Amino acid sequence: MTNVIVAGAAGRMGQRIIHMVLNHPELTLSGAFERPGSSALGKDAGAISGLGETGVTISEGIESVIDGADVLIDFTFHEATVGFAQIAAQHGVAMVIGTTGLSGDELSTIKGLAEESFPCVQSPNMAVGVNVLFKLVEKAAAILGDAYDVEIVEAHHRMKKDAPSGTALKLGQMAASALGRDLEQCGIMERNGIIGERTDKEIGIQTIRGGDIVGEHTVYFAGAGERVEITHRATSRDNFARGAALAAAWIGKQPKGMYTMFDVLDLANF
Repeated sequence: MTNVIVAGAAGRMGQRIIHMVLNHPELTLSGAFERPGSSALGKDAGAISGLGETGVTISEGIESVIDGADVLIDFTFHEATVGFAQIAAQHGVAMVIGTTGLSGDELSTIKGLAEESFPCVQSPNMAVGVNVLFKLVEKAAAILGDAYDVEIVEAHHRMKKDAPSGTALKLGQMAASALGRDLEQCGIMERNGIIGERTDKEIGIQTIRGGDIVGEHTVYFAGAGERVEITHRATSRDNFARGAALAAAWIGKQPKGMYTMFDVLDLANF
C-alpha cells in the first residue's frame, strides 16, 4: 500500500481527494494537513469529507505528517506548492501536483528538485477526459493547420483565483506546438476596444468566471465556411480527484523525475 498525505485537506478539492484516496485499493491515507489557523485543525479528515471517522487528524503544516509518507497530493496555491516540493525533496517523498497558476520559474524549480530527489506528476488538470482533450486538440491542430483560427474559451466558478485556467493554457500550448508556434508569442488573453483584424497566428484564450461552474473548456477551430468545436465540461470535482488518486498509485512505483498525466494514462505517444 502507498501512504498518501493530502495538502489543503479541508478545501473543496482536498475533501474530494481524501474521498478518492480512501476508496482506492492501493492507497492509504496516512496524513492530512492545513495551513496554520485553519478551523479544520484537529478534526478527522474523513469526517469533514463526509466519510465518517478515519482516525487521521488534520494537522498543522506539512512537517507534522511528512514522516512515513510515500506520496504528497497537492492542489493548493502556487507559492505553497514550491515550499512543499522543497520539503518533499528533503524527505524523498513523491508528489502529485494539480496546483494551477504556477509560473515558469516555479515549474522550473519543482522540475529541478524532482530530477534530483523524488518522482513527481504535475498537470494543470488530472481528469482523464481532459487529458484526452489535450491530445485531441493537438491532433486536430496538426491536421487542420494554419487555415483554421484557434480560439479557447474557459469557464469556472467565481472563487477561482487564476486566469486563464491552467487547463486553458495547456490547451493553447498543445495547439501552438502542433502548429509550430510559441504560445508566449501568439497567445491573446483578452480583447477590448478597437483591436483591428485578427492576425493569422494568434491563439485567443478567453475567461468566464461565475457561480459554481466546476470547469468548462471549448477549443474552436474556425475555418472558412465551417468550424470544429471540441468541448469538455466537468460537473463534479471527483473527476480531478479520481485522477489524482490514480496518479498517486502510479507515481509511487516510478524513479525520480518529472512526469505528466500523459505518462500515467499512457498517452505520451498517442
